[in-house]
Amino acid sequence: MGRSSDVPALRRGLAVLRLLAAKAEPVTAAAVARELGLPRSTTYHLLSELVAAGFATHLPDQRRYGLGVAAFEVGSAYLRHDPLEALARPLLRELTARVELTAHLGVLHGAETLYLVREQPKWPLGLVTEIGVRLPAHLPASGRAILAHLPSPQVRALFPRAGSFVRRTGRGPSDLPGLRRLLAAQRRRGWAVEDGYVTEGFASVAAPVFGPTGTPIAAVSVTFRHECDGERECGQDWPEQAAEVRASAAELTARVGGHAA
Repeated sequence: MGRSSDVPALRRGLAVLRLLAAKAEPVTAAAVARELGLPRSTTYHLLSELVAAGFATHLPDQRRYGLGVAAFEVGSAYLRHDPLEALARPLLRELTARVELTAHLGVLHGAETLYLVREQPKWPLGLVTEIGVRLPAHLPASGRAILAHLPSPQVRALFPRAGSFVRRTGRGPSDLPGLRRLLAAQRRRGWAVEDGYVTEGFASVAAPVFGPTGTPIAAVSVTFRHECDGERECGQDWPEQAAEVRASAAELTARVGGHAA
């Protein structure tokens, strides 16, 4: 059991976490101390503990602090459990019936995409992602659909080094600048695409689902067979499939009371 003296520290830590969550950009420790009326030494100690636990991210070059990956995971977990799955399943079933393709609901789990729901057409395509499978989030369209709407510091915290960029087929981003270019293109286009990044001979499109705070909590995607000649991807973005996926993602966003930031 924790000591009663731990309670004030916990309350202060939660106050710091709420403050970071309320800010659009990372803030300095001095600003945190000033707004919460805390001694600077206490503020630095609390921020160090939050960083160590993954709830805050320290940007040493800017001398600022922002929300960490663990904070995003806890926030999205509320809607990631049965309510989100129950709301998504009929929508994915309808999407599959319309496009006759396999549909998935994926969420971000650390630097990975975790698949929670899968609906298949009457004649499945064969190799598709199973429920519970995790993939490096920078490869599947569903992972990048979520990453594209996260703050830049959170993306950097998820992929801190070159070794973070695993490649399965030789395609896909191999470093942080390459990933950021892809994410920027996705935001302009409105959806994410993946052309053989995960499995050769398959492509997918995905759109984000937003929660009540405007943050992305999941992604809806469809997967289909597609092959390009040679080692490079074809550069297609499949707007027809994307229109259907975006409609389903928008409906799920509405059903969870969400909105885009």
